[in-house]
Amino acid sequence: MTPKVIHRLSIYRRILIELQAQGLAYLYSHQLAALAGGTAALVRRDLMRIGFTGSPARGYEVTALIDAVGKVLDHPEGLRVALVGVGNLGRAVLAYFLGRKPNLTIVAAFDSDSALAGRVIHGCRCHAATDLARICRELGVQVGIITVPAAAAQAAVDTMREAGVSSFVNFAPVALRLPPDVHVQEMDITTTVEKAGYFARRDGEAKPI
Repeated sequence: MTPKVIHRLSIYRRILIELQAQGLAYLYSHQLAALAGGTAALVRRDLMRIGFTGSPARGYEVTALIDAVGKVLDHPEGLRVALVGVGNLGRAVLAYFLGRKPNLTIVAAFDSDSALAGRVIHGCRCHAATDLARICRELGVQVGIITVPAAAAQAAVDTMREAGVSSFVNFAPVALRLPPDVHVQEMDITTTVEKAGYFARRDGEAKPI
């Protein structure tokens, strides 16, 4: 499936979990589309891709749909993630994921500050950066989260790749040099805020006085 489809499925599941908590048992494609910011036709196509269909009378069963999306998105044995860079941003990421996703676990964190080695921060044990490759191999890490400064990002990714890590989430403000078969999800906060600022200014200038 394409990255866009996977992205939408993740959004659908988040919405569905919220609706499930509110006690909703069924919903129609147009309802899910309105909450996800898409169209009913697109929702139906996405769900057909994962082999899930609804009832013309009642729509999609929420709990069953959550399970169906989970079978696509979730690793059957759980996803093992390592984070590199335990500064303010890294700690915020650790805090966000603490207890949130049972089958997505940040199993180790790494930092160049030797004083952090051995400490447990937001439920995650920290290790020295020099142990990055060895521990990633031992723990079978599949995904790396990069929250180090730009100058250290490429070296961290190269080390993790040597240890078998093949997919990354990059918060560092730098373009990583990686082969096409390595997936990188860029999380450029500065660019995102600048983009929002541009449209805020544009919309403000367009308003009549």
